[in-house]
Amino acid sequence: MSEHPTDPQHERVTLSELQQHYPRVPGYLSACTAGLPAEATTAALRAFVDEWSAGSLDPKRIGAQLEACRALYGRLVGVATDRVAIGSQASQLASVVATAVPDDGEVLCVVGDFASLTHPFEQLRARGVRVRYAELEHLAAAIDARTSLVAWSHVQSATGAVSDAAAIAAAARSVGALTCVDLTQAVGWLPVDASSFDVTICHAYKWLCAPRGSAFMTVRDGLDDALTPLAAGWYSADDPWSSCYAGRTPLAAGAGRFDLSPAWPVVAGTVAALETISRIDLRVVHDHAAGLANSARSVLGLAPGDSAIVTWPDRDGSDLAAMTEAGITASGRAGNARVAFHLWNTPDDVARLQSALGASAG
Repeated sequence: MSEHPTDPQHERVTLSELQQHYPRVPGYLSACTAGLPAEATTAALRAFVDEWSAGSLDPKRIGAQLEACRALYGRLVGVATDRVAIGSQASQLASVVATAVPDDGEVLCVVGDFASLTHPFEQLRARGVRVRYAELEHLAAAIDARTSLVAWSHVQSATGAVSDAAAIAAAARSVGALTCVDLTQAVGWLPVDASSFDVTICHAYKWLCAPRGSAFMTVRDGLDDALTPLAAGWYSADDPWSSCYAGRTPLAAGAGRFDLSPAWPVVAGTVAALETISRIDLRVVHDHAAGLANSARSVLGLAPGDSAIVTWPDRDGSDLAAMTEAGITASGRAGNARVAFHLWNTPDDVARLQSALGASAG
């Protein structure tokens, strides 16, 4: 695995070419739960274990790979490399964002959003911070002069609904509120410009198909000092190897001050995952995934949508059980059955879904 990011503009491939780099698992409709690893990701993870068992790990080489991750992710979401911080999970990054909320401030969130985003803000009660909730479709209208921060998932985990992010961000700017957008269910199939928001966070193990344990945060230039690096450690400096001990612990000049010490076993696999998906225009992935999702909605008797995630009510779990019996890997969330389509899926997966459920889901 290379230590430096490739230039995705020079290595674009077609969808069919990229699909060859991922395993074909018939009926795997669960990228919204966990992405499938590219061949290069699997090889990188195995190589790490081999090096570890041979006593030949090189921490500085792993550090170079981590910088490749930072650069690749920045390119994917349209921000400069120094605006990207690296962590291990979304809630840890959201906890850093929570430090920017003033005492007695208000955080506006979405009803039913994922707990890793909302939970850290709920812990601010001792500072007088109130968390208010609104339905996703009414989030922009719910922003008012009381709002200090708006935090929402661009694509909702439980329903697959895609937010009108531009309208929400504009409404927040109009009252001087900060924006924090969770892109975990978006980046990898939905083109996103993270520079449109104050902060974004993303765990990479879903649509980016990285190993679990790699997460990213982007921070708007000029906002670093408004956030407190709660988990600052030896890796929170521009030169980590010169800041390992107390008395010499400067913070990085950019968003790297919010870095966590890297989880070494997943770094090489994350580089491979990001390099692989960076080889295709995400608009192509979007059109493919959303197109298959709408084909699935059609055969299930559901209305067309704009998301790669398809959900419908399944309170008793009978539809999920029928899909599992038919060899389909799906999920159930918040009383819904949930399937998702990514770049490796084909019309055969829609046919398998139709065979398992017919129009009963509608």
